[in-house]
Amino acid sequence: MHDLLQIGGITDGMRTRLEEHFTIHKLSEGAYPGAAITHVATNGHDGVPADVLAACPNLKMVSCYGVGYDAIDTKVAADRGIIVSHTPNVLNDEVASTTIMLMLASFRNFMADEAHARSGTWEANGNAPLSRSADNRRVGILGLGRIGQAIADKLAVFNAEIHYHTRSKKDVPYTYHPDLTDMAKAVEVLICITPGGPSTQHIVNEEVMNALGPEGTLINVSRGSVVDETAMVKALQDGRLGNAALDVFEAEPKIPDALKTMSNVILLPHVGSATHETRAAMGDLVVDNLISHLNSGKVLTSVPETAHLNV
Repeated sequence: MHDLLQIGGITDGMRTRLEEHFTIHKLSEGAYPGAAITHVATNGHDGVPADVLAACPNLKMVSCYGVGYDAIDTKVAADRGIIVSHTPNVLNDEVASTTIMLMLASFRNFMADEAHARSGTWEANGNAPLSRSADNRRVGILGLGRIGQAIADKLAVFNAEIHYHTRSKKDVPYTYHPDLTDMAKAVEVLICITPGGPSTQHIVNEEVMNALGPEGTLINVSRGSVVDETAMVKALQDGRLGNAALDVFEAEPKIPDALKTMSNVILLPHVGSATHETRAAMGDLVVDNLISHLNSGKVLTSVPETAHLNV
């Protein structure tokens, strides 16, 4: 049996499968046999702390539950020959659906209208104010990867005009913007679905939000670090940014109190992929990657930074 370090939670189904191949040690329980650990199962939020990585000299592979893995130092992992895997593709459609839900809820005043009906205000005071149509909008996507493309596909039924910003132009029938601020000026909705990490830290800054403007809607389903949260709060308060619909935050699970009081903000507790079906598929892929590595030394879905080791 190989020794696996579990960081964060796993499902009963994952545990049952893993126990057939590994002796499981939980980081949360304190002491663990660092020198014996060959594999780690973690998630995108907890990652692998630097001291844990250093304490496991024989670590060969890290399997991350989630598509985002910025809490894992992949440079150190690659330098040490440690393969890191994640769970792409299986959550694309679910996160895209959450994005569409946030856009619809924002444009159609879902929260206010639901409260209007539930509170009895409709009966007492009459109809709710008119909302905005979500059809025929100019939508900018920051990060046109797998999930970004799934979002674009689902926006097609709303006849959206798609714009995008990535490091390089792609072979897609959308309008490319090499400059994010320029894209923000050109669109009515800005959707963030780019990876987190130092390269995208606060990429959506005050300048970008000012460019999006007082009628603009900012949707973030990527990482909280992508948006300058302090600048966003101020822009919303000042009316320089019209609306925000957010599934992620800089200091999760803490959400700035100011955001909780705003009627032009929709808040979700990082549930972009949180359905039974999608989370089961993610868990299966975490275990599949670990077992694949045991059997062949390779994983099914390596992160790009360690792909050269997966040969």
